[in-house]
Parts: sequence; C-alpha cells; structure tokens
Amino acid sequence: MNDYAQKNAQMFDAWAKEGWEYGTPLSPEQCEMVRQGDYQLYLTSVTPVPKNWLPSNLKGKKVLGLASGGGQQMAILSLLGAKCTLIDISDAQLVADKMVADREGYAINITKGDISEPLPFKDNEFDLIIAPVSLCYIQKVEPVIKECARVLKDKGTLLIGFDIGTNFLSSDQHHIDTRFPYDPIANPEQYSEEDGYQFSHTVGEQLSALLRSSFEIADLFDDYNSSGRLKELQIPSFLAVKAVLHK
Repeated sequence: MNDYAQKNAQMFDAWAKEGWEYGTPLSPEQCEMVRQGDYQLYLTSVTPVPKNWLPSNLKGKKVLGLASGGGQQMAILSLLGAKCTLIDISDAQLVADKMVADREGYAINITKGDISEPLPFKDNEFDLIIAPVSLCYIQKVEPVIKECARVLKDKGTLLIGFDIGTNFLSSDQHHIDTRFPYDPIANPEQYSEEDGYQFSHTVGEQLSALLRSSFEIADLFDDYNSSGRLKELQIPSFLAVKAVLHK
C-alpha cells in the first residue's frame, strides 16, 4: 500500500467512526426490505442505480465490490443471492460488512487492499463488479479499469461511479480557482488534511479508460452532490456508468 493510500485509509476509518453516510451499515429492518425486493443501490450520491442494470437473477452470480465497504452495496447484493467478494482499504468499512453478514447469516469474502494495486483475484473470476465513486482517491484511473477487465468474465458487467471533477473547481464553491488536474502528489499545496488525498479526473479520461479496456458503455446518467452550492445550481458532480466487457 502506497503512502497516500495509507493516509486515506486512516481518514476513511475516522469518517466511518464519526457516522459517515457511506459507512453506516444497513439495519435489520432495511435488510428485511431488501429480501422483499425493496432496495436502492447507489454508485453515486443521490440517484439510485436502475434495477434493470442488474441481472434479472443474482442467485449464484459472483460479484466483486470494489472499494464498496460499509455494509451497504455488498449487503444488498448478498441478500439478493449473489456470492460477494469485497475489497476495501478501510478496516472500519470492512468491519461493517462483516457485522452485517454475521447478523444476517450470509457469507462474504472480505479482503483488505488498495485498488490502485493489482487485484488479488484470478482472471475471469467475476460476473459483476460494483464500484461506487472512489477513483477520486486514486491518482491513476486506467490501471484500475484494466484490472477490472482482467478479473471480469467475458460479457461481465461493471457498474461504476465516477467523480467528474466539478467538486475540485473551487475552494469555496463560489469562485473557480483550481488549476487542473487536482493532484496533491504533484501539487502538495492542494493537499487537505480534512479531505485526504483526492485527485480530479475528467469525463474523457475515465470513459476512454473503459473503451481502451474493451468495455462497451451500455448506459449512464449524471448525478449531483446531496448538498452544497453545486447542488443548488444543479451542476452535475458524478457520472454513473454501466459497462459490459467484450474480451
């Protein structure tokens, strides 16, 4: 694990302990609702994934949750019958998933790892990858996408959330004052103790990484921050993408 990833892991642990919305595991009542088919799966902040983005029957499907800890996405997919594997950099996020799995009585494979490094999984291992917004904490996008392509089966599906960079435009959300790319490794003055190591990536950079890794974009939608100035102005901050692999 590289130095900036270690610092981000500590930050995620602290956020989860403080009640971070993405580190709050599903309650027993929410899990029961999932069993009844009443659930919302998120890759981005506000808008849930359309249910037709998922296979019509998840039973037995091998699913990888990429940086998906927190007892949310993996809990939903496990309760719907998928055989889930989770990799996340945060101990607290992994503990949340283990807690939900133990409480609800399903099995989950849990691995602590840095997704900017080669994934510790076999080629062609998974039918589906779920990757909520996390590449904004990774300096280089394309190696992550290539690893997704390697571990997915042919015709496998990647559901991924991208941060499109608008959150990095302004230090106060009122005046554009940031030179891109936002990269605190290359530009140390951009580092924030509160927000950790974050990196801007353009839409073109992220979508072209999918295309160069033999993914076909099947569907996508814009999404927004849940609060703040960009939300008020209805300026998109995220992109959710369904991509299908053709090896």
